[in-house]
Amino acid sequence: MSTIANDTFLRALLREPTEYTPVWLMRQAGRYLPEYNATRSRAGSFLALATSPELATEVTLQPLERYALDAAILFSDILTVPDAMGLGLRFAAGEGPRFEHALRTEAQIRALRVPDLERLRYVFDAVASIRRALTRDGVQRVPLIGFSGSPWTLACYMVEGQGSDDWRQTKTLLYSRPDLMHHILQVNADAVAAYLNAQIDAGAQAVMVFDSWGGALADGAFQEFSLAYSRRVLASLRREHEGRRVPAILFTKGGGPWLSEMAESGADALGVDWTVNLGAARARVGSRVALQGNLDPSVLFAPPEQIARQARAVLDSFGPIAAGERVGHVFNLGHGISQFTPAEHVGVLVDTVHEHSRRLRA
Repeated sequence: MSTIANDTFLRALLREPTEYTPVWLMRQAGRYLPEYNATRSRAGSFLALATSPELATEVTLQPLERYALDAAILFSDILTVPDAMGLGLRFAAGEGPRFEHALRTEAQIRALRVPDLERLRYVFDAVASIRRALTRDGVQRVPLIGFSGSPWTLACYMVEGQGSDDWRQTKTLLYSRPDLMHHILQVNADAVAAYLNAQIDAGAQAVMVFDSWGGALADGAFQEFSLAYSRRVLASLRREHEGRRVPAILFTKGGGPWLSEMAESGADALGVDWTVNLGAARARVGSRVALQGNLDPSVLFAPPEQIARQARAVLDSFGPIAAGERVGHVFNLGHGISQFTPAEHVGVLVDTVHEHSRRLRA
């Protein structure tokens, strides 16, 4: 088993005792950091950056040099898997990601297959490179998180060909040809499981499934078309590697109504967005899973004293952890950090979380 100098994040996910609440941020390596923008400019494009193991390692480590974060997360994109399926991912300036070959016909959908993982070798090479960079004299600074989009979230982009306000094409397919939607989701689930297992083999010590658009579904449809396939992924994951449990986090943005069902998904932890009261969420899931979240990212635009106040409020909402109690909390934002966030404000947040959670445990 490799030695990790700070394994607080992993222990919190496994609902083991910790001295304080660990913190990391979704999109913590991103455009709010000037050093990230300099590296991206040097790469020439987002895709060139994401497909270079050397540059992906560089930007993954950048926030750890600034802040006392408790985990690193692989720098990549959730759309790598459908790109490897041949859908043709591209990033147009000011437009976000687009697929050249959106799934619009039955023939396209029936031809969909789990991709050859060698087409994603650059991701696994990045994971291994980041692990090496995090380690000095046989001791790793913090754990490394791998991730993927959920089968449903990937399907949304694959059918629309891009982001959407209403996912009209996707929902039309879901309601008019559920058999075709189920075929996409089955292929996606098997692809995501294989992809995450390859990240674990390469060195990821925890994995996260981003169900970014599960909250766009109606009750009933969420369980059938999103949660069922996230469960399929989680059931297929390798949960032990290098002599250590590999925790899995499931995050559904807008998933507050279904937390009790999600707690039975096979995940070790559930991510929650800022619409959820953290104390109420803890009461609903009990000791079944840890929780991750859930500060509104917009709080980071406020003055430092208000950032600290809101961070303390999140921690107070989760409440104290009694000795021997099998619960866990990882502090995070309720969604990804904004590119417009002042970099110095993140330091205020991280330090406040560490300081206040230590006081709560004392």
